[in-house]
Amino acid sequence: MGPPRSKKRRPTFRRLLKTSGVKLENKLKNRQLKQQNVAKKQRKEQKKLRQAVKDAAIRTPRPLETYRKRPEEEEEDEFLETLPTDMMEDDDLQQMTAMARHASFITRDLSSCGPVHGEKKRSSEVVRSYEKVPRKMARTEEKEVIHLLPIKDKTGVIPQSVERVVKKPQEEEEEEEEEEAADESEELENEGALQGTAELTAEQREQLRAQKINQRKLMIAGLGSAIISDPFSNMKRVKELRGMLMESDPSVAVTVRKLVMVSLMEIFKDIAPTYRIRPLTTAEKAAKVKKETQRLREFEEGLVSQYKFYLEDLEQTIKDWKQKKRKRSQAVGFQSYRSLAEVAVRCLCELLLALPHFNFHNNIIVILVPLMNDPARKVSEMCCDAFRKLFQQDKLGGASLAAVRVVSGLVKSLNYNVRPEVLRTLLSLRIKEVEVKKDVEATAPTKKFMNNKEKKKNLSRMQRKWKKAEEKLEKELLEAEASESKEKKIKLHTETLNIVFLIYFRILKKAQKSVLLPAVLEGLANFAHLINLEFFDDLLNVLQSLIQSGDLTSRESLHCIQTVFTILSGQGDVLNIDPLTFYSQLYRMLLRLHAGAPNDDISIVLRCLDAMLTRRKKQVTLQRAMAFVKRLSTLSVHVLPNASVGILAANRATMHSFPKCDFLLDNEVQGSGFYLPELDEPEHCNAQNTALWELHTLQRHYHPVVRQFAAHLSQGAPSEGSAALRVELSRRSPVELFHDYSVKDMTFNPPVAPPGTKKKDRFTVGVTLLDAELQRRVESVLNATGDNTQLDFTAAHTTTH
Repeated sequence: MGPPRSKKRRPTFRRLLKTSGVKLENKLKNRQLKQQNVAKKQRKEQKKLRQAVKDAAIRTPRPLETYRKRPEEEEEDEFLETLPTDMMEDDDLQQMTAMARHASFITRDLSSCGPVHGEKKRSSEVVRSYEKVPRKMARTEEKEVIHLLPIKDKTGVIPQSVERVVKKPQEEEEEEEEEEAADESEELENEGALQGTAELTAEQREQLRAQKINQRKLMIAGLGSAIISDPFSNMKRVKELRGMLMESDPSVAVTVRKLVMVSLMEIFKDIAPTYRIRPLTTAEKAAKVKKETQRLREFEEGLVSQYKFYLEDLEQTIKDWKQKKRKRSQAVGFQSYRSLAEVAVRCLCELLLALPHFNFHNNIIVILVPLMNDPARKVSEMCCDAFRKLFQQDKLGGASLAAVRVVSGLVKSLNYNVRPEVLRTLLSLRIKEVEVKKDVEATAPTKKFMNNKEKKKNLSRMQRKWKKAEEKLEKELLEAEASESKEKKIKLHTETLNIVFLIYFRILKKAQKSVLLPAVLEGLANFAHLINLEFFDDLLNVLQSLIQSGDLTSRESLHCIQTVFTILSGQGDVLNIDPLTFYSQLYRMLLRLHAGAPNDDISIVLRCLDAMLTRRKKQVTLQRAMAFVKRLSTLSVHVLPNASVGILAANRATMHSFPKCDFLLDNEVQGSGFYLPELDEPEHCNAQNTALWELHTLQRHYHPVVRQFAAHLSQGAPSEGSAALRVELSRRSPVELFHDYSVKDMTFNPPVAPPGTKKKDRFTVGVTLLDAELQRRVESVLNATGDNTQLDFTAAHTTTH
């Protein structure tokens, strides 16, 4: 037997013809694609050539520089020509002849100091620049080669092909013609504008500018109304409107760009959906969908892309201003960059507040956070106000967390050299509840559903069925609930607060003498009730050392004291600590506050007193409470009326917490010793041996509410009876009363009653004087007429009684 036959089937003639046809089609397609690419490249080159010719036409040619030799140089040349050549050595002659053979040496411009082939000196290359501009290429008709079936001859296979002229599509020809016409019209307009504006007067130029601005306004209004009326169909109009950001007319460029920025900002606020648009997957793109769904997808894709380009334009405007760059077109002057950048920042701030749920919100945060520390005060205030409003209106916490992260990175990267306003914006965070670390048993996850073993062990068959149905229903209800869960919200708030405390603790550790310390202490006082228990010891030691150093102002020391007692009245009540030094420090600082000092410090004092005396009444002795009541009464005499009301309300709360403080309303001495008002230790000043004489003075105060509180306290602060306070005064806290009766507007609160309109009766009895002799002399003077009688009051007048 011979070798086994190959199982591979030989291709038939028809199959060969079919495969050759496919190959020919593929070759034709490849050739067509190549020809299209070549045509595109040629069109791009033609466009570049037209632009180059246009730029060359705009530039005015400079005359060639001709150098005339000075008489000294002419004499020098004559002297050199008269020198004999035999003075040169043979080596020098050979070197000169070798250098002369090189073309670069001959053609080199010896007057310039540049390299041999350097062409960077534009003044001497004016004519050559025109020569380097390429000419327009002659259009050649593109040909397409069609391959036919080959012919076989004795000599071999002869390929057959036919050439066919390819006609360009009508659209491409129209586009090229339109581009050429547009370029020519632009050239004519530029030349006409340059000639026209030079001939116009200042008034005519201003009228022309007003006409142009009105035209641009009408164009912007038309595009904006078309987009808002039907955003699904007119998304291309957004691109046209965004193209007006590159306005090239120098007379109206700044105004038009500002109008376009604000218009686009309002348009995006109106047409943006209330959800975040995600990119489609490949499977979703390949799947067939309805026309409405496809239309919605195209709208969302166009909206996201145009919104992204708009944000990039705003960012580039701000970067150009910060980097002090000049545009090539010179349409916008360098001095106008700042006003454009301010409008761009305002637009970004509006979008930050209006679209926190939409795409690229984190990118806006990254742009605006560094501008909070900008030297330009207007820009910094706009950004700080925007983030303050963002923190106040953020209910979920996602946007606040992103902003706080970027702020933390900014403070660390600048080595804590930031403005205090950057940290004061963090006081507006809406954080009321966070996760607190508890025991391991409390943090263990609770089982929500029963296992199969537990069900079989504890439940019957019918109970298992009911249990299964209940669990299924609960799962469906949880899935159907669209609102954010409370656990997720608390988790975001916890993470945000951890970053805030990280910023504060870093500054306390590394930059205690920076200008950020007041803002840090204010922030710690605001969020002290949320600080974790494990940081208490270290924080108390740091605050105590800061107070004892004596470098802090009164306000900063008050913030330290408020932080300490807020901690101790919250989670820190489990700590067995007696902060006597902080009591003494506040007692010492009370007499520094007066009407000439900032009145806002009184509100901090009132918060401290609430945490120190009212909430910790079990840990405070009676002597300490009486000392504070006496000193506060002294302070209330020489402060503004709203501060007096707040301090007297704090004294009322203290007297209710310590009923035996009514000793101060009695003149009798309680115990040995006498009162030492200048002593700064509240425990040893013998406050029980004095009386609240200030209340009698305050009962004659010009403010009616101060009089009411003074009379109420002098009667022992009763809750019922004729001496009791009104309900609207008794139910308000001292801090609320302090703000309610504020005099910030320099007006009386409550207003002073106007004087009565009833006229008083004339005093007729006083006409007759008691002294008869004086009465007689007055009447004689009044009745005297015609003579210039002068009164002599120097003479002594004696009367007998």
